[in-house]
Amino acid sequence: MKKITLTLSLVAFALILQAQGPAVTSWLQNTTETGTYYVNGNENALDNNILYNCQLVEYSDDFVYVHTKGIPSYPTGPFLDGNPSQASDQDAIYKIPLDPQPGSGNDNTTGGNIGVFINGVSLFDYRDGVAWNPNTNALCGGPGNPPCPGGPMAQNDWNRDAIPAERPGFDCSKAHPAMGNYHHHQNPSAFKLDLEVISDICDIYDADGLYAIDADAHSPLIGFAYDGFPIYGAYGYQNADGTGGIVRIKSGYQLRNITVRNTHADGTAVDNGPDIGGDYFLGYFREDYEWIEHAGEEDYLDVHNGRFCVTPEYPDGTYAYFATVDEDWNSAYPYVVGPTFYGDRENRKVNAVNEATTIYDGTSALSETEFNNLNISIFPNPATDLIAIQINTLVREDFNIELLDITGKSVSQSKIEKGSTIAYFDVQTLYNGVYLIKISNGRHSMVHKVMISRE
Repeated sequence: MKKITLTLSLVAFALILQAQGPAVTSWLQNTTETGTYYVNGNENALDNNILYNCQLVEYSDDFVYVHTKGIPSYPTGPFLDGNPSQASDQDAIYKIPLDPQPGSGNDNTTGGNIGVFINGVSLFDYRDGVAWNPNTNALCGGPGNPPCPGGPMAQNDWNRDAIPAERPGFDCSKAHPAMGNYHHHQNPSAFKLDLEVISDICDIYDADGLYAIDADAHSPLIGFAYDGFPIYGAYGYQNADGTGGIVRIKSGYQLRNITVRNTHADGTAVDNGPDIGGDYFLGYFREDYEWIEHAGEEDYLDVHNGRFCVTPEYPDGTYAYFATVDEDWNSAYPYVVGPTFYGDRENRKVNAVNEATTIYDGTSALSETEFNNLNISIFPNPATDLIAIQINTLVREDFNIELLDITGKSVSQSKIEKGSTIAYFDVQTLYNGVYLIKISNGRHSMVHKVMISRE
């Protein structure tokens, strides 16, 4: 079949918003700007010459096709666990269904891609390909370990949880590459933004994440799983019908009360895992967790880490996954999707688009009211050597950030790209006094005062 591609008219744009909605319109697009990365020992980010976010979004009657290099607008790296990779061009096309369907509920998530974020970056599940081999009483799989029985994709009795085990290798954005495929296993908000910071990687190699958690607002739609259902951030409506206010949406999983690893949570006897303690603390393996039903508490999620609920993008309700965190905003198992899918899942990466499609090239435009209500933090204030400007939400359009002196003269300029949240000004050479931060999106602007004060 010959592929026919059309450009979206204003009328078609309005119709698609009603008919297909977020699955088509949520993706962050960019065709001109390239990403950056850190290497160990250099605190200045380097240009990787790869376009960030998604480059093309097109849709048919049944699917949306998302073309992406797999690179975020926030800097990637470094990866301090010896990982030799850098984030590289994935040249991927994702085929996401517009009408996802419930599945058996028994379809396990797998190693590798299980979804994609709206900036085109890959989502992996909890695992890192490392497990426990009871025949050798040692770890198997992954770099530096012998292969596991059954191969790297086999389901073993005790499968390692990548989030605690590989933390030293995550960058400030809580991600890392596998053979160049940069991916998140967990909530894609920077370590430094958590209420309790559990990694010091941001201290030197500063970076950002896809969005900033806001405890007072429903989290944004941040991606889609391979079964086609949407993924949201850490906060949502307390009740599934959209009532009850904004709360942290909680995982239904908890650590098991066990002293030895010889059964699974359902009571099945299995080969012994390592003794609990030391390097193999409780929570080191996925099977250390069990799901507990919280009857009547709708802010707890099901066994797939999702629920059917109303969201801002789906006022009539949808099944949705949530990127779960604990009370300190540290990632909480099973992190995003899993350990099973709710819906019918397929490998959503394709090599080409072989049906008639329409290009969606719409851009998000904040109204003046929405712009004026942006949750913006400027810190520290007073400042001595550095000023940070943080937009505490998902940024869907580029913002120009300008530092002005008190007379309105421009001192320095920066930018917050869509799909990132923060910009900085180095003010070490500026005189003490009052300065202005001007934030603009090309249609609207606002000005905040900031003080530079050094004794």
